[in-house]
Amino acid sequence: MARRARRTPLEKYQEELSEVQASIRQYEDCLDTLRAKESELQEQILMEKFKEVNELLEGQNMSLDDLKEMLISEDKNAQIA
Repeated sequence: MARRARRTPLEKYQEELSEVQASIRQYEDCLDTLRAKESELQEQILMEKFKEVNELLEGQNMSLDDLKEMLISEDKNAQIA
């Protein structure tokens, strides 16, 4: 059985570099996936907050315009004081 010729240091470094570059690509792909998931979760959180506000408004029999007017008047009162 013939033995494989020894690899030179250059060949070892090139092989290791290829492995490192492949690992980097894999981690970058994972980061892209995680960033997309992060964005999706942030959107879902925002939607849930809007739902909560909407439920509160409906419970108080208020419209979005009513809330807007109330906040504006509160802001004006805070600026006067």
